[in-house]
Amino acid sequence: MLPEPAAPKSLADPAALAARRALVGAPHLAPVRALARIIAAERDAPVPDPDPLDGGAEARMLLLLETPGPAIFKTGFVSRDNATGTAANLFRFLAEAGIARRDTLIWNTIPWVIHPEGALNRAPRRAEMTAAIPYLAPLLACLPRLAVVALSGRFAAGLGPALADLRPGLPVVALPHPSPTYVCTSPEVATRIRAGLAEAARLLRAVPAADHRACPQPGKSATSTG
Repeated sequence: MLPEPAAPKSLADPAALAARRALVGAPHLAPVRALARIIAAERDAPVPDPDPLDGGAEARMLLLLETPGPAIFKTGFVSRDNATGTAANLFRFLAEAGIARRDTLIWNTIPWVIHPEGALNRAPRRAEMTAAIPYLAPLLACLPRLAVVALSGRFAAGLGPALADLRPGLPVVALPHPSPTYVCTSPEVATRIRAGLAEAARLLRAVPAADHRACPQPGKSATSTG
């Protein structure tokens, strides 16, 4: 395994990106990558891979953002190491919270890319949220050690009721989105992000992980009940 980057935006370096891509076959990524391929096929849209340096299916904290951003077309990863302001903020906030990288899986509420390459980011639509909710259960099933979910931003917070239905009692922490668009509006935003991640770190220390059913395998619909 590669050493963890010491600073944000490390995937801007082509050599670092190539080294990261060489790790995508790691066993701890396999269940989540399999689910990503199913979603991509069903939605007919790209779904980025989890970062190999993060926890993958062994993660104890699921951090849900909004949608894959433009950096996905450059790296193919949902990563705190992407060369964006959002990723850089997330890198710093998670480091400050002392949350081990291998304890985390960073994912998106809508896992697939909703805009064409080269287009500006747009807000996700309600219909896209409705389409994304059925993929939450198979994602949770990929994470047998899950101890806490962090919902980052108001859009991700919309998954709160679905999480409560799927995993009653699973701790859920809400925090602002780490995009510079929000963080730079007021010092209070960063304070709330730090408080939310501090609470998640506390829960990781206190809440035991539990085993649940296996993740869907390739060739079977992620939303199938049969």
